[in-house]
Amino acid sequence: MAAAAASSTLHGVGAVASAKPRSAAPGTSAAAARRSVRVAAASAKGGPGSARGRLVARGAVAAKADEAAAAAGSKPGGHEVLMFEALREALIEEMNLDPTVCVMGEDVGHYGGSYKVTKGLADMFGDLRVLDTPIAENSFTGMGVGAAMKGLRPVVEGMNMGFLLLAYNQISNNCGMLHYTSGGQFKIPVVIRGPGGVGRQLGAEHSQRLESYFQSIPGLQMVACSTPYNAKGLMKAAIRSENPVVLFEHVLLYNLKEKIPDEEYICCLEEAEMVRPGEHVTILTYSRMRYHVMQAAKTLVNKGYDPEVIDIRSLKPFDLHTIGNSIKKTHRVLIVEECMRTGGIGASLRSAIIDNFWDYLDAPVMCLSSQDVPTPYAATLEDATVVQPAQIVAAVEQICQ
Repeated sequence: MAAAAASSTLHGVGAVASAKPRSAAPGTSAAAARRSVRVAAASAKGGPGSARGRLVARGAVAAKADEAAAAAGSKPGGHEVLMFEALREALIEEMNLDPTVCVMGEDVGHYGGSYKVTKGLADMFGDLRVLDTPIAENSFTGMGVGAAMKGLRPVVEGMNMGFLLLAYNQISNNCGMLHYTSGGQFKIPVVIRGPGGVGRQLGAEHSQRLESYFQSIPGLQMVACSTPYNAKGLMKAAIRSENPVVLFEHVLLYNLKEKIPDEEYICCLEEAEMVRPGEHVTILTYSRMRYHVMQAAKTLVNKGYDPEVIDIRSLKPFDLHTIGNSIKKTHRVLIVEECMRTGGIGASLRSAIIDNFWDYLDAPVMCLSSQDVPTPYAATLEDATVVQPAQIVAAVEQICQ
């Protein structure tokens, strides 16, 4: 029992990727077992998945984001996709590869999902693998957890992340804890994904940012995509992971266009992305705020500042290796998030930085977050609750004084 308890937290994280087939949960099919061999072999071929020797989750083929992006940019091939199309490509590829991968949620079938991420999947894979569910988030999320326990790899879509509060018990007490409470007998390889964030006048209930709600759940991993490239790579890695993964997609980024490789690739679930190297200050951000930061960076460069911008992507666990190396170079940190200020991702990240890199800081760690208020419907008030580029410029100027 002690051995089971010791392995019960994020059971892939911090463990060396093994060339052996991953152990099957009770009820796992022969097809899943065969696929386990393929995934494990691919993982072994790629080595530990990081030039730094950082350890990654079993079954997820890790690739350094900056190297992969550079390789993609250097090749004449590739194709342009919108972000929702990149997510759809990832689902199709993984469902073709592994018959245990399935999708469930409201209107994910013949309607194609509220943002068309699952468009056409029902025709390709049938109604049982692309399952339209009633409007009952607690029920179909629980069904997804049960399916994962029996050897399937469900992708559960919340039509809006705010609706998943109705399934908080299933995500917390079931998704995050069943591997531990079963003494290691069950794995929960489920992906929970959907749109969230402040859109354009969607109102308070449809503008939720639930990262802060889920970050304290033991056993749960969280990632946030911000480009078509990393959306596809993170989706594929999440599906292949042995851990329950929550994938946050921002409602305003679905129509973002980018050229991605024709070849298969996967992003590491636990690795940040260096967006812009710099020397004067480290700016840590994720999701939609990446673009507010890059807009501010243009102004900062014109004013003589050289900001280093990192998209943290992995909201749990943090990539403290990449973050720490940047802090040791710049000695100043600004965190920019759309999450709420109280108890948000920024608060946890600031705490981790102070705990681990205090001696390298030459200025207090600053954090720009959304206001602790329900998101207003009025457009001008809505903008006032979210961090804007001008605020980022002012914060950097203050830090670098």
